[in-house]
Amino acid sequence: QVSGIVQQRLFVEGADVKAGQPLYQLDSATYQAALAESQATLAKSRATLKSSQATARRDIGLAKIDAISQQDKEDAEASLLTAAAEVKVAEADVQTARINLAYTRITAPISGRIETSTVTPGALVVAQQDTALTTVQQLDPIYVDVTQSTTELLRLKRDLASGKLQTNGDGQARITLKLDDGSTYNHDGRLQFSGVSVNEGTGTVTLRASFANPERLLLPGMYVVAVLEQAQDHNAILIPQKAVSRSASGQTTVLLVVDGKIEQRVNSVDRTVGNQWWVSSGLKANEQVVVEGGQKTPVGTEVSVQNADSPNSPSPSGTVAAADVKER
Repeated sequence: QVSGIVQQRLFVEGADVKAGQPLYQLDSATYQAALAESQATLAKSRATLKSSQATARRDIGLAKIDAISQQDKEDAEASLLTAAAEVKVAEADVQTARINLAYTRITAPISGRIETSTVTPGALVVAQQDTALTTVQQLDPIYVDVTQSTTELLRLKRDLASGKLQTNGDGQARITLKLDDGSTYNHDGRLQFSGVSVNEGTGTVTLRASFANPERLLLPGMYVVAVLEQAQDHNAILIPQKAVSRSASGQTTVLLVVDGKIEQRVNSVDRTVGNQWWVSSGLKANEQVVVEGGQKTPVGTEVSVQNADSPNSPSPSGTVAAADVKER
């Protein structure tokens, strides 16, 4: 806000700071002098105003008995108004000088973690300079920006309108995060806003979520995967992606084990959820879909079933790995 020589850096680089905490002290001598000068000017203006008030009162009384001319009376009244205006100007100058003096002590605008300083004591800084003295990053709460395609957004709105999906009980979208090491962040986030304009290049809108970050695990610029729970389908059927294939005609199909035999069935998938397909039709709960070993097994062949969760892949001929179809 003001120019000056840096006298002190008052923080430890990389430490957490509070809003309003002093960060730098600039040389304040010239600003203290400017304040003293403006205060003296104000005192002089107030003295002039007091004199003008006395003169105006006297001349108004004299004008009533025609001891002075009307012009002299009007001149006294004008001088009084001018003196009053000069006092207001002087008061504003004092306020400005106080503000500039306060700006020589630079404080943190927000709470957060402070980065390295770009200046050292003795450096000259200039008001409104392009280079920041340092940066304070707010870490708790921290904001995460994610994008959603307009196709997914429109489909979500249609499914909600038709009743296929229901909103969360509290009406707020929950967001969870997957960290780089594969772990799940232990604080849920809340959607702050959804963008109202579409990125023409990518066809996406931006969503912003807020997360508590007391342990400072999340840092600006970190890559995370956000899972946004916008609505719920209590009867959704999910199956492993590798259980689904496409026929020559482009239809999605799955292999099932029915009464101990391989059966092929056409189904419809809606979208991916993690490493699974969300199936919209063609399957029922508690059926078994083949996820491994069925590619070379003709339809109608009798097979033995091994649980897909088993650590050993099905190696004997006539054995397939199958997963139970479950509602989520």
